[in-house]
Amino acid sequence: MSGLTLGTLNAASTDTTAAALAVSSISISTAPVGAPSSYKPIRALHVTSWMAGSKKYRKHWDELIHTTVVNAIVIDIKEFEGEVYIPGVSVAEKAGAYVPAMPDIAGWIADLKKQGVYTVARIVVFKDNIMPRKQKAWAVKNPQGDLWFDRNKITWLDPYNPEAGRYNLLIAFQAAKLGFDEVQFDYIRFPTDGSLSRMRFSKPYSKTAATAALVGFLRDAHQLLTPLGTKISIDIFGLTTSVNTGMGIGQVLGPMAAQVDYVCPMTYPSHYARGEYGIANPNDDPYKTIHLAMHDAIGALGPGNAQKLRPYLQDFSLKGRGIRYGKKEVRAQMQAAADLGVDSWTLWNARGSYTLDAIKTPIVPASHSHAVVNLSTDAANTPDRH
Repeated sequence: MSGLTLGTLNAASTDTTAAALAVSSISISTAPVGAPSSYKPIRALHVTSWMAGSKKYRKHWDELIHTTVVNAIVIDIKEFEGEVYIPGVSVAEKAGAYVPAMPDIAGWIADLKKQGVYTVARIVVFKDNIMPRKQKAWAVKNPQGDLWFDRNKITWLDPYNPEAGRYNLLIAFQAAKLGFDEVQFDYIRFPTDGSLSRMRFSKPYSKTAATAALVGFLRDAHQLLTPLGTKISIDIFGLTTSVNTGMGIGQVLGPMAAQVDYVCPMTYPSHYARGEYGIANPNDDPYKTIHLAMHDAIGALGPGNAQKLRPYLQDFSLKGRGIRYGKKEVRAQMQAAADLGVDSWTLWNARGSYTLDAIKTPIVPASHSHAVVNLSTDAANTPDRH
């Protein structure tokens, strides 16, 4: 993708020719983004667009920020179904992708910011079940040139295709205009399931080219959003903190992290295979799993960059994976990260039902900050402050 200007993007935001993004006349640094210079721990909850649009939930949130340590909110503005939940993106509106789930979202964002709440707009990038059907040229295809579908019959945008990237950047730009402090890119990767051997992209796939495509997208996002004062984060697979091969999906932590302000590994213990990190069942040892994942992430990012990390932590239980998650397990994850200097996090629960007892008081880093202990030891040593 070429460089971007605010003027041409403003024009594109009211014109379906999103390709009209041109080279910026403003000199913008493309140097790697380091750890934030003015750092404040971010403790966030993820909420759906429908929750964010509910008057009842907004009232609940007002109570929540005064009774817990939470000071940030992550709101879905584009999900993998392809629906876009913010107004003003004409490309999405003309494709039938816009869904008015959040009345007066700009007003609520402004109210949240007045209360000191940090606001994050989450965008699912390449997994998209609407736009590939409307713009087939932007899609991952099969050998016959038709749409390729993953295991769940979902279509994907081609990460190599610049128009696919520009479409998502239009949404990011509109989020910034609405007042969000940060744009968070999720599914910033190649597909992982379905008949992968039948995928066809706009250029031949290779591990190197896949990573370059993702880094290029983030570089354009950095160039676009930085002049607006909007931060950028990325959601990455948990194992990306420990594996630097790209894992076939293009995610290599170092080069991607260099283009963004924050990195959000999805380090849910239930999602690690049995035996990973030498742990019999990572689901049942949340402290050790998160501790090892964050240790590797800090090693990959380099000294002084722990503050770029904001892991997604598990506040849900998966049937058949082992123990159920409650206050003790949620706080064990927070403790493991804090013991390594990672004191920002986002809790994930797909239904938005969070363990409030786990977030009423802050975590105090333990003195044995570089020791790895198992959950049974950690649970005994972690004060119960509720």
